[in-house]
Order: sequence, then C-alpha cells, then structure tokens
Amino acid sequence: MTKPVLLAVDDDAEVLRAVERDLRQRYSERYRVIRADSGATALAALRGLKVRNHSVALLLADQRMPQMTGVEFLGEAMQLFPDAKRTLLTAYADTDAAIRAINDAKIHHYLLKPWDPPEEHLYPVVDDLLGDWMASYRPPFEGVRVLGTRWSPGCYAIRDFLARNQTPYQWFDVETADKVAEVRRLMVASGAAPDCLPMVLLPDGTSLANPSPAELAEKLGLRVRPDTAFYDFVIVGGGPAGLAAAVYGASEGLKTVLVEMDAPGGQAGMSSRIENYLGFPSGLSGGDLARRAVAQARRFGVEILTPQQVTGVRREANSKFVSLSSGSEIGCKALLIATGVSYRKLNVPGAERLQGSGVYYGSAMTEGTSTQGEDVYIVGGANSAGQAAMYFSRYARRVVMLVRGPSLSATMSQYLIDQIKLTPNIHVQTHSEVTEAFGDQHLESLSIRCADTGQVEKVPANLLAVFIGAEPKTEWLEGVVLRDEHGFIYTGTHLLHDGKRPEGWPLARDPFWTETSVPGIFAAGDVRHGSVKRVASGVGEGSIAVQFVHQYLSEV
Repeated sequence: MTKPVLLAVDDDAEVLRAVERDLRQRYSERYRVIRADSGATALAALRGLKVRNHSVALLLADQRMPQMTGVEFLGEAMQLFPDAKRTLLTAYADTDAAIRAINDAKIHHYLLKPWDPPEEHLYPVVDDLLGDWMASYRPPFEGVRVLGTRWSPGCYAIRDFLARNQTPYQWFDVETADKVAEVRRLMVASGAAPDCLPMVLLPDGTSLANPSPAELAEKLGLRVRPDTAFYDFVIVGGGPAGLAAAVYGASEGLKTVLVEMDAPGGQAGMSSRIENYLGFPSGLSGGDLARRAVAQARRFGVEILTPQQVTGVRREANSKFVSLSSGSEIGCKALLIATGVSYRKLNVPGAERLQGSGVYYGSAMTEGTSTQGEDVYIVGGANSAGQAAMYFSRYARRVVMLVRGPSLSATMSQYLIDQIKLTPNIHVQTHSEVTEAFGDQHLESLSIRCADTGQVEKVPANLLAVFIGAEPKTEWLEGVVLRDEHGFIYTGTHLLHDGKRPEGWPLARDPFWTETSVPGIFAAGDVRHGSVKRVASGVGEGSIAVQFVHQYLSEV
C-alpha cells in the first residue's frame, strides 16, 4: 500500500534539503517524503496525488516564498487535502504573521528557523501532528474510481462493465450530498470540466472522460487483440458454455482463443445467486462462477479477448475465419458458437428512452445499494428474475415481481419460489404487465395493467429490471449456418429431415450432436436450438462440444 505523503515546500534549496533530510531520517519507514521548491510546483504535485488517490498527512511550507507565500499555499492546498496537517516554517520576525495564520487560515502549527536539533524542536511537533492525523486515517482505495450520476446511461454502462469484468472500483455519485465536496476536489485536481462526466480516474493518475468499453479495456490492460492469426479452436461467447469449452479445449492441447463482446460470464455472470449448481451447497454468485472459470481457462493458456465482437464468418477449404469489430481477422481449424441469448426489449412507450436511467435489462447489480427505501419492479418469472428479486430485497423497501402468467411454478425452480415466499418484502403480482414508463431524466413511474380486471394503475418507481424471454443475436451468421425462425442454431439430429442430411453437407457421416450445418462449426449453450436454459447444461454442452471438435480434427 502506498505510504502517506509528507510534503516540504521552500524556495531556499539549502533549507529544503535540510527539512527533507530530517523528515526522512525519522519518518521514511511509514511515510513518503517529497519536496517542492515553490508553491506552484507543490500544488501541481498535490493535484497529481489527489488524482492517484494518495494520502497527504503533513504539509510544511516556508512563509517567505516569492509569487506565493506559505500561508497562501497552505490555503490552496487545504482545498485539495482538507485533512492534511498544515505547518508554517517561519523566521523569528514572522511569528506574529504565523500566529495570525493559525487563527485565520486554519494552520495547525508553526516552526521557527533554525529547528536544530530536530530531536528537540522538530520531531516533537511533527510527532504530535502525525499522531493526531493517524487517529482518523483510513487507507485510501487504490483502484479505479468512477465519477458520475446514478441516472446517466453512460455511467451505468461503465460501472456494469467494470463489475462484470471483475475490476474493483469506487463510485462517486456527484448528486449525493456527502460526496459533492470530494468530487469537486477530484474535478479540480484532474482539471476536468463538469460536462466531462462520467469520468474514470485510473490508479496511474490518468483519467478518461465518458470512455467506451474498448477504451476502458485498453487502459485496464484487458486483452483486446489476438496474439496470433490462426488457432486450433476459436470460441465466440464467454458464458458458461464458452468458458467450459475453453477450459476443456486448452487443457487437452488445443491452441484456444475465446472472444467475448461484453464480459466473461454471460447472463449467468449477472446472476446475484446460483444455488442449484453442483458442488456449491451454499450457492455462489454468477460473478464468482465467471471469475473462477476465467482463472481456470487462463491457467491452461486460453487467450480471452474482451470486449471484442465477432461480426462475420467465412470459410476457406477446411479453415474458418472470423471477422472482428476491430477490423482484424483470426482463423481456426474448429469454431464454436456459444453466444447465448439476450433479454428481449420491453416494447412499451418510454422504456427505450429510459434504458440505463432506471430501466435495465438483467440484474443491474451495481444499482442495488442505490435502491434503499425505494420500490423495485421486476418484469419476468424465470430463475433470473427470481434471483434478482432476492438480491434487491436486501436493499429495497419492496420488490414487486410482475408476472404475466398465473404463477411462478411453470417457469421458476421450486427452491427460488420457496425463498420468495419467505421474503416479506417481495410481492408477486400475477396477470400483470407494464404498459408505459414515465420520467424526464430518469424513470419516475410505471403504468401497470392487470389482465384480470383491465385496470391500469400508475405507481412511482425508480428502477425496473426486465427479464422477459430470450433471443439469440445470430444475425452475423446469416447464410453461414442453418437457424430456426427465431435465430437459434440447428445442430445434430435437428439438421436431419426424414433421415436426410442438410443440403450441401459434404461428409459421409451425420453431423455431430453439437455440430452445425457446416462441418467444423459447432454450437453450444443457450444459442443452440433445443438447448436447456440452465447454467449446468451450458457447461455440459461446452465440454461435450470439445470431444466432437477432437473427432472432427481427426478427420481433416
């Protein structure tokens, strides 16, 4: 952890060296001693420390400096580090000014020159000041910080991206009263204008104004470009099926790359709690499952490109080539499509306009703590909706599940139904649907229609989480592999009609169970026609697909 800073400022080089020497001699084990030869230089250094989120324990400045006196410097420095102890270094003739500064400029102490011996005149004073400062010191967060507003879609996208990519961050809502002063100090230190929000402050002292996921990934050191142009095995999609295939493929010797457009984990990675996954009797979050799987895949040498999107596929003899949104292309011997599904959009007035500003698709876990004392509405009745309801019930005053059907029993696991029944602040409202979302800058209310009575009720709401149906995003495979009318990919026996193989199938054998209408292109998980929409089945399909990949590779 970075040591707190002691900053000495004096335009007299000899005095400055002496101050630095004496401070280092006693305090260097616990503090970092730095120096500056003018008030302007010192303020620039403090702004850099502020942006990097370093702590400053003590400021010691000479009073008689040109351009900026010690009192003037300490007054400016207080705006950046109000908790730092401020000490003035003065000559005997300046003691009256020093005393006035203590009264008027909130300076904590003054030291007379010369201070020799430091054991008598310097260290007792500094010891006392540092002891007082250390009593209330809390080590700062050393990581990414995000400045913005709760209702900014751009800010939500950044926080969601960081959370799903397992990147710890500190969140500053500029509209929260207890954060306003600190945000103002950070904005001043970074030289940013208020219209630059959302802003990401990085540990190295750099900042990004409203960055795209690709820009943020680059700064965070995430891999967005492949190491080579050709692989044994390319996997598109980093959900449970894709991650399982990556682990099994790489562990069995295949040079493997996984391409994920958002963050590893897929929809499962957004689940707040998965309690029926084999081997975890106490359950685990989707984020934990994704983190463990990513670590396991990387241990076997899998390259994970994220955020990176595949935009097309072409074939050349037995090789397959996928085009990336970055404009590059990677080739492979075998290709697995494991892109999963996306939640369908809520097609009611106001929903699209308020997306990211109170209307969210998926669990929106980053918004949990912001819902204290509020009502949260959830559309959907499957497991993902139930898991989200249990998550928000920890924070919200009330969670209302809006279900179109007569009950949850047809779409949700019994263990979740039982948990919801035992949670007093979750209310299940059946035969109900949202008909409109209202709000100017963010969601403020909803219209909810009861199918039994036809009555429409308008209720106040700040958060609506949508979990309705699922649709594959497979338009980029148009003309490449056979898909059903909804876009799900046909594989195996689903490709056979009256025992006949699909038109253009070139091999003497039938397609393998997870193989598409193109030999060597496979599909697994929720994107596959006829799949079981469960985490465990996705993992199973991904691992099984690798066995068929090996059989295919033995043929070519």
